[in-house]
Amino acid sequence: MTAVAAEADSVAAGLGPGGDPEVPLPGGFTLRRLAGPSAVVDVLAAGVGPAAAATATATALAAATLGAPAPAHEPPVRAYDLVVSAGIAGGFAPHAPLGHVVVSDALVGADLGAETGDGYLAVEELGFGRSVHRVAGSLTERIAGALAHGGQPHVVGPVLTVSTVTGTAGRAAELAERHPGAAAEAMEGFGVAEAAAAYGVPVVEIRAVSNAVGPRDRAAWRIGPALDALRNAFRLLGSTVFPTVHVDPEESSS
Repeated sequence: MTAVAAEADSVAAGLGPGGDPEVPLPGGFTLRRLAGPSAVVDVLAAGVGPAAAATATATALAAATLGAPAPAHEPPVRAYDLVVSAGIAGGFAPHAPLGHVVVSDALVGADLGAETGDGYLAVEELGFGRSVHRVAGSLTERIAGALAHGGQPHVVGPVLTVSTVTGTAGRAAELAERHPGAAAEAMEGFGVAEAAAAYGVPVVEIRAVSNAVGPRDRAAWRIGPALDALRNAFRLLGSTVFPTVHVDPEESSS
Protein backbone atom coordinates (compact mmCIF):
# COMPACT_ATOMS: atom_id res chain seq x y z
CA MET A 1 0.00 0.00 0.00
CA THR A 2 1.55 3.28 -1.12
CA ALA A 3 0.32 6.86 -1.16
CA VAL A 4 1.14 7.91 -4.72
CA ALA A 5 1.77 6.32 -8.11
CA ALA A 6 5.53 7.00 -8.13
CA GLU A 7 5.93 4.92 -4.97
CA ALA A 8 3.73 2.15 -6.38
CA ASP A 9 5.83 2.15 -9.56
CA SER A 10 9.05 1.72 -7.56
CA VAL A 11 7.58 -1.12 -5.51
CA ALA A 12 6.27 -2.87 -8.62
CA ALA A 13 9.57 -2.43 -10.45
CA GLY A 14 11.42 -3.98 -7.53
CA LEU A 15 9.13 -6.97 -7.42
CA GLY A 16 9.79 -7.58 -11.12
CA PRO A 17 7.61 -8.50 -14.09
CA GLY A 18 4.57 -10.50 -13.19
CA GLY A 19 1.87 -9.65 -15.69
CA ASP A 20 0.84 -6.54 -13.75
CA PRO A 21 -2.90 -6.83 -14.50
CA GLU A 22 -5.16 -4.13 -13.15
CA VAL A 23 -7.88 -5.29 -10.77
CA PRO A 24 -10.76 -2.83 -10.18
CA LEU A 25 -12.02 -2.47 -6.63
CA PRO A 26 -15.12 -0.80 -5.18
CA GLY A 27 -14.79 2.90 -4.57
CA GLY A 28 -12.85 3.58 -7.75
CA PHE A 29 -9.61 1.95 -6.56
CA THR A 30 -7.46 -0.11 -8.92
CA LEU A 31 -4.75 -2.44 -7.68
CA ARG A 32 -1.91 -3.94 -9.69
CA ARG A 33 -1.42 -7.69 -9.29
CA LEU A 34 2.10 -8.99 -9.72
CA ALA A 35 2.07 -12.76 -9.88
CA GLY A 36 5.69 -13.79 -9.53
CA PRO A 37 7.09 -17.33 -9.46
CA SER A 38 6.91 -17.55 -5.67
CA ALA A 39 4.27 -15.08 -4.47
CA VAL A 40 1.42 -12.89 -5.60
CA VAL A 41 1.73 -9.27 -4.47
CA ASP A 42 -0.98 -6.67 -4.94
CA VAL A 43 0.15 -3.02 -5.13
CA LEU A 44 -2.27 -0.16 -4.57
CA ALA A 45 -1.76 3.61 -4.44
CA ALA A 46 -4.24 4.70 -1.79
CA GLY A 47 -3.86 8.45 -1.68
CA VAL A 48 -2.24 10.73 0.88
CA GLY A 49 -2.97 10.65 4.59
CA PRO A 50 -4.12 8.09 7.16
CA ALA A 51 -7.82 8.32 6.29
CA ALA A 52 -7.24 7.62 2.59
CA ALA A 53 -4.81 4.83 3.46
CA ALA A 54 -7.24 3.16 5.85
CA THR A 55 -10.10 3.41 3.35
CA ALA A 56 -8.12 1.88 0.48
CA THR A 57 -6.61 -0.85 2.64
CA ALA A 58 -9.96 -1.85 4.10
CA THR A 59 -11.48 -1.88 0.61
CA ALA A 60 -8.78 -4.22 -0.72
CA LEU A 61 -9.00 -6.50 2.29
CA ALA A 62 -12.79 -6.66 2.14
CA ALA A 63 -12.76 -7.42 -1.58
CA ALA A 64 -10.27 -10.24 -1.04
CA THR A 65 -11.92 -11.87 1.96
CA LEU A 66 -12.70 -15.50 1.19
CA GLY A 67 -15.84 -17.31 2.28
CA ALA A 68 -18.20 -16.51 5.10
CA PRO A 69 -17.03 -14.93 8.35
CA ALA A 70 -15.52 -17.44 10.73
CA PRO A 71 -17.27 -18.20 14.03
CA ALA A 72 -16.25 -16.06 16.96
CA HIS A 73 -14.09 -18.79 18.51
CA GLU A 74 -12.11 -19.37 15.29
CA PRO A 75 -9.44 -17.18 13.65
CA PRO A 76 -10.66 -15.00 10.77
CA VAL A 77 -10.30 -16.20 7.20
CA ARG A 78 -7.45 -14.22 5.61
CA ALA A 79 -6.94 -13.73 1.88
CA TYR A 80 -3.63 -11.91 2.47
CA ASP A 81 -0.69 -13.03 4.61
CA LEU A 82 0.75 -9.55 5.09
CA VAL A 83 -0.05 -5.88 4.51
CA VAL A 84 2.88 -3.53 3.82
CA SER A 85 2.69 0.24 4.02
CA ALA A 86 5.46 1.45 1.72
CA GLY A 87 6.89 4.62 0.26
CA ILE A 88 9.34 7.41 0.90
CA ALA A 89 9.52 9.35 4.14
CA GLY A 90 11.34 11.85 6.28
CA GLY A 91 14.04 10.35 8.47
CA PHE A 92 14.91 11.37 12.00
CA ALA A 93 18.57 12.32 12.24
CA PRO A 94 20.90 10.77 13.10
CA HIS A 95 19.07 7.43 13.17
CA ALA A 96 17.87 7.33 9.56
CA PRO A 97 20.11 9.05 7.00
CA LEU A 98 19.09 9.88 3.44
CA GLY A 99 18.87 6.83 1.22
CA HIS A 100 18.43 4.38 4.08
CA VAL A 101 15.41 2.11 4.28
CA VAL A 102 13.44 2.13 7.53
CA VAL A 103 11.78 -1.08 8.70
CA SER A 104 9.12 -0.43 11.31
CA ASP A 105 8.99 -2.18 14.64
CA ALA A 106 5.92 -0.08 15.41
CA LEU A 107 3.46 2.01 13.41
CA VAL A 108 2.51 5.01 15.52
CA GLY A 109 -0.33 7.51 15.21
CA ALA A 110 1.89 10.32 16.45
CA ASP A 111 -0.72 13.07 16.59
CA LEU A 112 -3.71 10.99 17.69
CA GLY A 113 -4.41 12.50 21.08
CA ALA A 114 -4.88 15.86 22.77
CA GLU A 115 -2.79 18.91 23.55
CA THR A 116 -3.15 20.04 27.16
CA GLY A 117 -1.65 22.68 29.39
CA ASP A 118 0.62 19.98 30.77
CA GLY A 119 1.70 18.63 27.39
CA TYR A 120 0.54 16.08 24.86
CA LEU A 121 -1.65 13.11 25.83
CA ALA A 122 -1.84 10.10 23.53
CA VAL A 123 -5.28 8.65 22.91
CA GLU A 124 -4.55 5.78 25.33
CA GLU A 125 -3.97 8.30 28.11
CA LEU A 126 -7.35 9.83 27.34
CA GLY A 127 -8.92 6.48 28.10
CA PHE A 128 -9.96 5.27 24.66
CA GLY A 129 -8.50 3.99 21.41
CA ARG A 130 -4.93 3.12 20.49
CA SER A 131 -2.11 4.93 18.79
CA VAL A 132 0.45 2.14 18.31
CA HIS A 133 0.54 -1.06 16.27
CA ARG A 134 3.61 -3.19 16.99
CA VAL A 135 5.19 -5.39 14.35
CA ALA A 136 6.03 -9.02 15.05
CA GLY A 137 9.70 -9.23 15.97
CA SER A 138 10.25 -12.26 13.75
CA LEU A 139 8.98 -10.34 10.71
CA THR A 140 11.11 -7.27 11.41
CA GLU A 141 14.17 -9.46 11.85
CA ARG A 142 13.58 -11.32 8.59
CA ILE A 143 13.10 -8.12 6.61
CA ALA A 144 16.15 -6.46 8.16
CA GLY A 145 18.19 -9.61 7.56
CA ALA A 146 17.25 -9.75 3.88
CA LEU A 147 18.15 -6.08 3.41
CA ALA A 148 21.47 -6.56 5.20
CA HIS A 149 22.31 -9.61 3.09
CA GLY A 150 21.56 -7.61 -0.05
CA GLY A 151 23.72 -4.67 1.03
CA GLN A 152 20.83 -2.21 1.42
CA PRO A 153 21.52 0.35 4.20
CA HIS A 154 18.64 0.24 6.64
CA VAL A 155 17.52 0.89 10.20
CA VAL A 156 14.78 -0.56 12.39
CA GLY A 157 12.57 1.67 14.51
CA PRO A 158 9.13 3.20 14.98
CA VAL A 159 7.60 4.96 11.98
CA LEU A 160 5.39 7.87 12.97
CA THR A 161 2.20 8.72 11.10
CA VAL A 162 1.14 12.38 11.08
CA SER A 163 -1.57 14.29 9.26
CA THR A 164 0.59 17.42 9.01
CA VAL A 165 4.20 16.91 7.92
CA THR A 166 6.83 18.33 10.26
CA GLY A 167 8.44 21.51 8.95
CA THR A 168 10.32 22.96 11.91
CA ALA A 169 13.20 21.91 14.13
CA GLY A 170 11.05 22.44 17.22
CA ARG A 171 8.35 20.07 16.05
CA ALA A 172 10.97 17.46 15.05
CA ALA A 173 12.55 17.66 18.50
CA GLU A 174 9.15 17.36 20.17
CA LEU A 175 8.27 14.22 18.23
CA ALA A 176 11.68 12.67 18.83
CA GLU A 177 11.35 13.28 22.56
CA ARG A 178 7.81 11.93 22.69
CA HIS A 179 8.72 8.83 20.67
CA PRO A 180 12.26 7.69 21.61
CA GLY A 181 14.05 5.95 18.77
CA ALA A 182 11.63 7.18 16.10
CA ALA A 183 13.20 6.52 12.72
CA ALA A 184 10.84 8.04 10.16
CA GLU A 185 7.76 10.18 9.67
CA ALA A 186 5.13 9.63 6.99
CA MET A 187 1.39 10.07 6.55
CA GLU A 188 -0.21 6.68 5.92
CA GLY A 189 1.14 3.79 8.00
CA PHE A 190 -1.14 4.02 11.02
CA GLY A 191 -4.21 4.13 8.79
CA VAL A 192 -3.01 1.03 6.95
CA ALA A 193 -2.37 -0.70 10.27
CA GLU A 194 -5.84 0.10 11.61
CA ALA A 195 -7.45 -1.54 8.57
CA ALA A 196 -5.10 -4.54 8.68
CA ALA A 197 -5.85 -5.08 12.37
CA ALA A 198 -9.59 -5.07 11.68
CA TYR A 199 -9.08 -7.98 9.29
CA GLY A 200 -6.55 -9.83 11.44
CA VAL A 201 -3.69 -9.44 8.96
CA PRO A 202 -0.11 -8.68 10.11
CA VAL A 203 1.30 -5.31 9.03
CA VAL A 204 4.71 -3.70 8.59
CA GLU A 205 5.86 -0.34 7.23
CA ILE A 206 8.86 0.00 4.91
CA ARG A 207 10.06 3.50 4.04
CA ALA A 208 13.00 4.91 2.10
CA VAL A 209 14.34 8.18 3.49
CA SER A 210 14.16 11.12 1.07
CA ASN A 211 14.68 13.99 3.50
CA ALA A 212 15.39 14.81 7.12
CA VAL A 213 12.51 15.48 9.50
CA GLY A 214 12.79 19.15 10.45
CA PRO A 215 12.86 22.51 8.68
CA ARG A 216 11.20 22.21 5.29
CA ASP A 217 13.87 22.45 2.58
CA ARG A 218 12.70 21.04 -0.76
CA ALA A 219 16.11 21.69 -2.34
CA ALA A 220 17.64 19.16 0.06
CA TRP A 221 15.17 16.37 -0.68
CA ARG A 222 16.49 13.35 -2.56
CA ILE A 223 13.33 11.79 -3.90
CA GLY A 224 14.96 9.97 -6.83
CA PRO A 225 17.54 8.12 -4.71
CA ALA A 226 14.87 7.31 -2.15
CA LEU A 227 12.64 5.75 -4.81
CA ASP A 228 15.67 3.78 -6.02
CA ALA A 229 16.26 2.50 -2.47
CA LEU A 230 12.58 1.58 -2.19
CA ARG A 231 12.76 -0.35 -5.44
CA ASN A 232 15.91 -2.16 -4.29
CA ALA A 233 14.33 -3.07 -0.97
CA PHE A 234 11.36 -4.70 -2.67
CA ARG A 235 13.66 -6.45 -5.13
CA LEU A 236 15.40 -8.07 -2.18
CA LEU A 237 12.24 -8.87 -0.25
CA GLY A 238 10.27 -10.16 -3.22
CA SER A 239 12.52 -13.18 -3.57
CA THR A 240 13.19 -13.84 0.11
CA VAL A 241 10.66 -12.74 2.71
CA PHE A 242 7.37 -12.35 0.84
CA PRO A 243 7.16 -15.88 -0.64
CA THR A 244 7.31 -17.45 2.83
CA VAL A 245 5.51 -14.97 5.07
CA HIS A 246 4.05 -16.51 8.18
CA VAL A 247 3.41 -14.40 11.24
CA ASP A 248 1.88 -15.72 14.43
CA PRO A 249 -0.83 -13.20 15.40
CA GLU A 250 0.27 -13.58 19.00
CA GLU A 251 3.60 -11.94 18.08
CA SER A 252 1.93 -8.66 17.14
CA SER A 253 0.36 -6.42 19.75
CA SER A 254 -1.26 -3.00 19.73
